[in-house]
Amino acid sequence: MLRSHTCGELRISDIGKSVKLCGWVQKSRDLGALTFVDLRDRYGITQLFFNQEDNPELCEKARKLGREFVVAAIGKVRERSSKNANRATGDIEIEVTELSILNESKVPPFTIDDDTDGGDELRMKYRYLDIRRMPVMNNLIFRSKLAIETRKFLSSLNFVEVETPVLIKSTPEGARDFVVPSRMNAGQFYALPQSPQTFKQLLMVSGLDRYFQIVKCFRDEDLRADRQPEFTQIDCEMSFITQEDILQTFEALTKYLFKTLKGIDLPTFPRMTYDEAMLKYGSDKPDLRFSMEFVELNDLVKGKGFSVFDEAKLIVGINAEGQAAKYSNKDLKDLTEWMKRPQIGAKGLVYVKYEEDGSIKSTVGKFYSDEDIKIWLERFSAKPGDILFILSGETDATRKQLSELRLEMGNRMGLRQPHDFKPLWVMDFPLLEWDEDTQRFYAMHHPFTSPKKEDINRMLDGDHETMKALRADAYDLVLNGVEIGGGSIRIHDRTLQEKNFKLLGFTEEEAEAQFGFLMGAFEFGAPPHGGIAFGFDRLCAVMNGQNTIRDFIAFPKNNQGRDVMIDAPSPIDKAQLKELYLEIKTE
Repeated sequence: MLRSHTCGELRISDIGKSVKLCGWVQKSRDLGALTFVDLRDRYGITQLFFNQEDNPELCEKARKLGREFVVAAIGKVRERSSKNANRATGDIEIEVTELSILNESKVPPFTIDDDTDGGDELRMKYRYLDIRRMPVMNNLIFRSKLAIETRKFLSSLNFVEVETPVLIKSTPEGARDFVVPSRMNAGQFYALPQSPQTFKQLLMVSGLDRYFQIVKCFRDEDLRADRQPEFTQIDCEMSFITQEDILQTFEALTKYLFKTLKGIDLPTFPRMTYDEAMLKYGSDKPDLRFSMEFVELNDLVKGKGFSVFDEAKLIVGINAEGQAAKYSNKDLKDLTEWMKRPQIGAKGLVYVKYEEDGSIKSTVGKFYSDEDIKIWLERFSAKPGDILFILSGETDATRKQLSELRLEMGNRMGLRQPHDFKPLWVMDFPLLEWDEDTQRFYAMHHPFTSPKKEDINRMLDGDHETMKALRADAYDLVLNGVEIGGGSIRIHDRTLQEKNFKLLGFTEEEAEAQFGFLMGAFEFGAPPHGGIAFGFDRLCAVMNGQNTIRDFIAFPKNNQGRDVMIDAPSPIDKAQLKELYLEIKTE
């Protein structure tokens, strides 16, 4: 073997051992008579020691080592005279007797260190160098361990891991598909799966009553910090179960992963309906690390001559406790401008400062007396030193805007600590959501989600509002304001599935063309079933208190969906296009 030990392995108990280490040169220090080299591998860093008096030729060779040179060093372990308490190997060093340069290195385009000077785009271009940095490497090691422990837990419950196809049929529902032309079928295309949804339902029909897969999925959608065009799911399905069985099983999985990998005991997960979450937090994935619940004021503020409130469908606010003294008029103006940004779209922001001396300052004092506002303060359970922020307008938009403000205030007040974990089940989602642009209903989760039994008879009856009120047996697992998993009880009856497709605007012909294979399977004894899928990349990030999933993916794409390291996507040869019956016309 090229090495006898790793660079993170040796301790004070190893003094006197002859060892051989291999790795990359992290840095070197030339002190004249003495030269020190920090040698790094994925396990840690060990200091190499060279003495000019004992071996001037070897010391001279060590002085010529550049950063990221790959070397092998043979020597004896000895105790360091100047110990490094911040390093696991900080009590020892290697007195080198032989040094081999296995490969030289160009000067890296950024420092290979925990705190690098490389920007995101540069580090993604040289991702193989970025992975050498311990924070990124440790993230990938964590990801590997998370996958292993997930498999161990689910296997212990008789789940069977099954690989489903990557080349499938395109469907217009949901996000955009990535499509793949078929050379052997002119003018026809495969799609890359957005999820293995229909296949895992077919596996339930097949009798494999507990399925899972850690699976790549693909969506051609706009990207953010927590989204990538290709991502990974822990995809699961179970037969002959109730919703409660699924919640208990995957709450247990989440607790097991936190305990095993982070040493954290999570409490029993609270549950909240979708309607309650929207009412209290304006979000279907509320962050419960802090309270700051919404308080509605419609009955207290209308009819006082303030048109902004009088004409609004909803007047609602939050109480930022203890913040009154921290917000000057300039700060409040800046916060109002922050709320008016296009990303949020608020038209303004009303505030009420409840000063420590009991006095009241407000932007609406012209319309409301102190006695009026004291009634507001009572509803918010406000104390001297608090400040109220109030928004008004259309119901859905106002709740969404206030949700953004709540999260921003949580950040500013230091209430969203990354390693304080607050899980939550959000349940009873609407079955449908209305799209104003297309003037039709879409499935909030997907077209195979089962409506609640009590709502089935109303699926094709009643008016538009009745359809909006339909509820699904659907549930999301939320952690620190991030949706890390979601699922539902599925439809397993052809007649009900056809009814749901009709509700979504499918003609019989369209439904048969796109999903006839699934509805046909339902005619051969489909069991009751349901499941869930965890966003694996998101789970990795949230468990480590990080906001971006990129650092938990070995080779991620940038915000434009490009792999800047290999320069993809890229044009392909005209001969290939011809083989695929494709032609790109140029003007």
